[in-house]
Amino acid sequence: MTTIGVTRTTLLKDLRMEWRSKDAINSMLFFALLVVVIFSFAFNPTAEESRRIAGGLIWVAFLFAAVVALNQTWARELRNQVLDAYRVSPAPPNALFLAKAIGNFFFVVVLEALMAPLFVVFYDLRSVGPVWQLIVVALLGTWALVVNGTFFAALSIRTRSREIMLPLILFPISIPALLAMVDATTSILTGEASPDFWIKMLAVYDVVFTAVCLLLFESVLNAE
Repeated sequence: MTTIGVTRTTLLKDLRMEWRSKDAINSMLFFALLVVVIFSFAFNPTAEESRRIAGGLIWVAFLFAAVVALNQTWARELRNQVLDAYRVSPAPPNALFLAKAIGNFFFVVVLEALMAPLFVVFYDLRSVGPVWQLIVVALLGTWALVVNGTFFAALSIRTRSREIMLPLILFPISIPALLAMVDATTSILTGEASPDFWIKMLAVYDVVFTAVCLLLFESVLNAE
């Protein structure tokens, strides 16, 4: 069994299950939409103020919404001892992790694509800087959230309060990435500074934590 083959098979299985149930997407959409509506009523900023605060609002909303999907990542595999069967199979452990991380990345990107127009409408956003840089920040930032979230969801899956444990572990470790995402987004929207430093910081963060998660995942998967 090759890593690419197992990753592809597991990813397609997760995508089919989500297509049929739509549990993760619906939960994330509801949560993110709730955040957008609540903040739009709580604040009534001008266009200039919106560009300054939108980065924080957007990424906090996506972070909390992503946790909803991340909590379901491994819960499905506990049913009928699927995860235990995977542990004793010859399939590479990292293939399972990559499939779960890529699946979560896809779900969150879909959420961002659906919610971005609503943020623009509710907060009257106009980007002063290049819009394509926002796409780069979104992709790098989303991977930063899901790669750690997938790993820590696996780490906490057998704990009694895994829904509480995941945010407690994930949020502190995601602070550097979250700061980079917010500052890069604000820089692009306002055009007051170059986001290059923050984009490079996100890229380094992604590489480092992806390597660490892949290195440690086998130990997490085989832990009792």
